[in-house]
Amino acid sequence: MIEVDRSRALAYRLAEHGLTDETAGAPGSVDLGLQDTPPGAATVGALARRWSPPADSTAVIWSVRGAPHLHRRSDLAALAAALWPLSDADAAARMRSSQLAAVAPRGIEAFELAARAMRETVTGPMTKGEVSRAVSDALPPEFSHHCASCAAVHVSGQLFQQVGIFAGVRLLPGGRTTMLGPAEEIPAVPERARGTDELIRRYLRLQGPAGKADVAKFLGTSVTALRPAWPDDLAEVRVEGRTRLLPADRVEALTAAAPPRGVRLLSAHDPYLQTGDRDLLLPDKARQKEVWRALGRPGVLLADVEIAGTWRARTVGRRLEVTVTPFAAPEGRIRGGVEAEAARLAEARGAADVRVAWARA
Repeated sequence: MIEVDRSRALAYRLAEHGLTDETAGAPGSVDLGLQDTPPGAATVGALARRWSPPADSTAVIWSVRGAPHLHRRSDLAALAAALWPLSDADAAARMRSSQLAAVAPRGIEAFELAARAMRETVTGPMTKGEVSRAVSDALPPEFSHHCASCAAVHVSGQLFQQVGIFAGVRLLPGGRTTMLGPAEEIPAVPERARGTDELIRRYLRLQGPAGKADVAKFLGTSVTALRPAWPDDLAEVRVEGRTRLLPADRVEALTAAAPPRGVRLLSAHDPYLQTGDRDLLLPDKARQKEVWRALGRPGVLLADVEIAGTWRARTVGRRLEVTVTPFAAPEGRIRGGVEAEAARLAEARGAADVRVAWARA
C-alpha cells in the first residue's frame, strides 16, 4: 500500500478538478457536474476552472441527490443510466424522507412511476408548480404529503427532484420562477442501472483518494446499496492514517502531484467541497462550521492547497461588491489573486465595476 501526505492528496484533487493554472479547462473537471445552488453558482465553478463551454452545449438538470447541476448535454443519457437505483433498497436510501415511508419498500416502482408521470407532463416550458401539481395528480395518494409552506398536498420534493434526470427534464434559464422543459438528450426512463461502476470511478478519480462512505454520501445512498456496482480495479492509499481508494491508473498522477500556487473563489457547493472527508480539506473544526454551514453557506477562498477564508458577493447598482473574510492576514499575492478572481466574476455577471472588501481576519 502506498502512503501520501495531505498536501499531495489535495494537490492531486485540485489538478483533477482543473483548479490549477496548469490544469484549468480540463474536460474531466466537470464529469460530476457543477452544482447550481443557488442559481448562478455553476457559473462561479466554471470560472474557477477557466471553463467556457458553448451555451448550447450544457444544461442544468436535477441529477445527483436531486440537486440542480450544470452538465454537458453529451453526458446526460449515460449519467441518467448510471444514477438509476440499483435496487429497491438503493432507491429507498436515496428518497430518505419520512414522507415517503409508505412507498420506500417499492423503491424502483416509485422512481419509475414518478419519472414516467413527469416525462408525460413536461412536453414544453412549464413552471415547477404546474409540473408538481400534474405529477401529484397522476400518482397514487401515498406519494404525496401536506406541505405547510405551500398549504397544499403534493408529491414529496425528495422524490420529485430525484427523478428529474430520469424524466428527461431540465431547468430553463432566466426568471424568478423555476421553469422546466424537456431535455431531448435523455430519450426514455432507464429500464435498469448501467455504468454505475464507471460513475464511482469518476468520483474516486476526482475526489480520491476517498472511502466507500464518501462515495455513498455523494450519491445520497448507502455503502451496502452500492456494493453490487463497486469497481474492483482500485488501489488502496494511506492518507492521514486512513485507508482510502483511488483508480489504479491514477496512482502515478497522485504520487507525482505537486502543490500548486494560486487563488480561486469557489461557490458554496463547488464539487471540490462536496466530500465526506472535510477534515482533510480543512483540519480546523471551528473553521469547518464556518465553511459548511447548514444555512446561508458562504463561498470559499482557496489559496494554494488551503481553504483560506470565506467570501460573499452582492450587487449594488451595476457594481459587484465582494466581501472576503480570511482566516489569517493574507499576503500580497493572495490579495492580488482575489482581486483578479473578483474581476472575472463581475464580468461574468455583467457588472460594470467591482469592489473587494476585506473583513477582519
